Amino acid sequence: MAKHLDPARFDANARAALADEQLRTALERATKRFRTARRDAVASVPAWEELRERARATKAHVLDHLDVYLEEFERNARAAGAVVHFARDADEACRVAVEIAQDANARTVVKAKSMTTEEIHLNDAFERAGIEPTETDLGEWIVQLADEPPSHILAPAVHKTKEQVSDLFVEKLGIEPTGDIAQLAAAARRALRRKFAEADVGVSGANFAVAETGSLLVVENEGNIRMTTALPRVHVAIVGIEKLVPRLADLETFLRLLPRSASGQRLTSYMSLLTGPADEGPRELHVVLLDNGRSAMLADPLTRTSLACIRCGACLNVCPVYEHIGGHAYGSVYPGPIGAVITPQLDGLERTAQLPFASSLCGACRDVCPVKIDLPALLLHLRGRVSEGSGRPKRLERLAFRAWSWAMRGPRRYRFALRALRLAHRVAPRAVSQSGPLGAWSAARELRPPAPRPFRAIWRDELEDER
Repeated sequence: MAKHLDPARFDANARAALADEQLRTALERATKRFRTARRDAVASVPAWEELRERARATKAHVLDHLDVYLEEFERNARAAGAVVHFARDADEACRVAVEIAQDANARTVVKAKSMTTEEIHLNDAFERAGIEPTETDLGEWIVQLADEPPSHILAPAVHKTKEQVSDLFVEKLGIEPTGDIAQLAAAARRALRRKFAEADVGVSGANFAVAETGSLLVVENEGNIRMTTALPRVHVAIVGIEKLVPRLADLETFLRLLPRSASGQRLTSYMSLLTGPADEGPRELHVVLLDNGRSAMLADPLTRTSLACIRCGACLNVCPVYEHIGGHAYGSVYPGPIGAVITPQLDGLERTAQLPFASSLCGACRDVCPVKIDLPALLLHLRGRVSEGSGRPKRLERLAFRAWSWAMRGPRRYRFALRALRLAHRVAPRAVSQSGPLGAWSAARELRPPAPRPFRAIWRDELEDER
């Protein structure tokens, strides 16, 4: 059972990750590749900003009327032959999925890549029930073999080099060592095909759920999702309630945004639209609509905007924090800027209070988000909640802001403060630049000393007559 690190120890987790040169090299290569591919793909769409705004408005509308669309989806999915379940939390969703597998006398389960099933730790629930789950996405399968959680929303094994994957396959599959990616993929294909043939139940998530038709849309590049949802007798889809879109026609907007934002593709290799059990395929389709804290996020007009996320991972690829430490340091299935927003809301601020501070607030995540989520604003909002709920105000920080407030209330005070700062820097420059919070800031930056003469004095003595 892969275990996440403790999000309450994010600072320590991040320091450990920063010391791993191999990890940082793998992350730098992968995120740079994703950024370049996305930039080129977006440049080919003249109406990109219009698409983003349309997607934002659609998601906002759905979240404002989620109860209506949930009822519509349930009605139409059942009319198409699907069985719809509602799960209030992770335990209930796992219990429903395990019971469905037990009713099918399942001994093995194949799973498509799904962040939602990672969120509820479904693999652990299957194993406790004596059912063997196998991840079929190549990246997910690699981290499952390594007994590790995913490190990226899009590319779960992005933190591993091909040499590390080769060593893992030598140990777990008994192949000869190789650095050839095609040979490694072929070894995985041989092992997984047997799993598909033997599995009694297939489990997936869904990228979108269409209320108008009761359909599920899943997108992929490897073909494993199509096999997971077509070969076993029973298909179980675990879907977050925020994945709804009103109409089938709305998918056109999101399918232009998602692949370009995620992997820089115009379209993914496979798109499967599932409406009820297929004539040739699973005899049963179960859709488990998961809440698990999402309703609570809806209550706040600001935090509900984070539910618009379509899990493209673009914000991770541009985040300087994620690029240096990877996903494991966050201690959550959702890393990066979106994880620093979602995880505290799903798991509570008590254990995750450090995550909203895992950001430089540079705004790059907001700029690339295909549905225009204002992630810096959400991070600041959560930081405020952490500060308000800590009960231990930072005295030095409060003192500094009071001093700044006093100095800015009049020109004489301002001039006095500047003289005091200049004198302090002249007497003890290291104490000024390396004390308190400035110490951490100046460890990797140069704090410029105050100018010998303030601009006001230069203006008065040398420039005033030139006006």
